[in-house]
Amino acid sequence: QMQLAESGGGSVQAGGSLRLSCAASGYAYSLACMGWFRQAPGKEREGVAAIYTGDGTTYYADSVKGRFTISQDNAKHTVYLQMNSLKPEDAAVYYCAQRSALCGIWFRVQDYFTWGQGTQVTVSS
Repeated sequence: QMQLAESGGGSVQAGGSLRLSCAASGYAYSLACMGWFRQAPGKEREGVAAIYTGDGTTYYADSVKGRFTISQDNAKHTVYLQMNSLKPEDAAVYYCAQRSALCGIWFRVQDYFTWGQGTQVTVSS
């Protein structure tokens, strides 16, 4: 069974950058859809970005396109989320998630079966 561990959250000022990491252990890293989601207080969890580990195809929410970059290191079974030009509205708990399938409708929360514990991102104006 796969386990996911996020790291890299923290506090930054608006316009700053952070890089989140998601280390996967266990089976099924290959040929999986790895997604980053976030949840702000009082809001639903939403998809931020995803990557298909089989061929590196990436997907982004419109709200982060051009600012965030998802990438992977297959040798380390690690997925990254580089977040630049951060805005106060990006503040949330960020979660890594996995499903052993093509990404497809990558932002659908209920399609992911394995989740990390989350890492807090705070952005001050």
